[in-house]
Amino acid sequence: MAQKNIVVVGAGVAGLTTALLLSKKKGYSIVVAAKHMPGDYDIEYASPWAGANYMPVSVRGTRAAKWDENTWAPLEDLAQNHPEAGVHFQECEIKNRVKDAESATAEWFSELLSPTPWFKDVVPNFQSKPPPSAEFSSITSFTSVCINTAIYLPYLVSQCLKNGVIFKRAVFTHISDATAKGVHPQGNVDLVINCTGLAAATLGGVEDKTVHPARGQIVIVRNDAGKMTGLSGTDDGSEEACYIMTRAAGGGTILGGCYQKDRWESQPDPNLAIRIMKRAVEVCPQLTGGKGIEHLDVIRHGVGLRPARENGARVEKERIEGTWVVHNYGHGGAGYQCSYGCAMEAVELVEEAMGLRPKL
Repeated sequence: MAQKNIVVVGAGVAGLTTALLLSKKKGYSIVVAAKHMPGDYDIEYASPWAGANYMPVSVRGTRAAKWDENTWAPLEDLAQNHPEAGVHFQECEIKNRVKDAESATAEWFSELLSPTPWFKDVVPNFQSKPPPSAEFSSITSFTSVCINTAIYLPYLVSQCLKNGVIFKRAVFTHISDATAKGVHPQGNVDLVINCTGLAAATLGGVEDKTVHPARGQIVIVRNDAGKMTGLSGTDDGSEEACYIMTRAAGGGTILGGCYQKDRWESQPDPNLAIRIMKRAVEVCPQLTGGKGIEHLDVIRHGVGLRPARENGARVEKERIEGTWVVHNYGHGGAGYQCSYGCAMEAVELVEEAMGLRPKL
């Protein structure tokens, strides 16, 4: 077939994974054009701030669950066979407190908190444990993965480069700007892939007003947690959450967090940081040997804006000003754990738009 020139807009985990999977197919010349690249730390760029892990909250039978399901095998392969990717296995325990039954977090985490979630047959070593006390309604555990984003994002770039993908800095005000002269070295652009995350709300030609920030705040410490932990809720309000995970390859332990919808504040809230640390030490005494938060060895505090979308992630195609655009954005807090599933579907949509496969 004649070569197809593709521009991927955005270099977060969605854009990089989509570019990588497309680059493994013949007949495409791919440019990733983005304002922010791996190595940048900016409030507009969500991917570096993520935990990141595999802890599905998608509902059984939905597209989101299928994306998550299709992402497990690639992540498992990276953890098993590619240590240079910065992905490692970690045992995960999910604790469901009785008092959280009607909370917003419990509703959001309903599938994750279930004793029989859809992913029980996907992840290794899933088991439902008897609650140790009347405080808990259920406890489940399984083998998950935790991703060191500072290693993994450059790893994705390196794999793309090996396959001939070109990277360049660019700032677009309209999605059609990606087709302008000079963006792709081959001249004409046959298709644009929109992986702009939160910027999809203001990008001309897209302007998706259902996209909004869901602010997250974390504390990264040198202390070892031993295992990944998630709790069904907190006593500090419905916007706050408790999760703990240790990144691969010396990336530190992530203590989180919060889910603050429509909050844009880029600086850490010191009072929230104290609450996060107190919750973590209570849930995981191993962090400090049973001592207080003053025994946490803090590396840094972080704030990221999850690119959430009211109706879930958008993975679909449309023509904008005569050019096919494949959208892959709006993943909220699930960007890594749905990354391969969404990218696989986006690549299928590219091939459909280019007339290389039947319509989905």
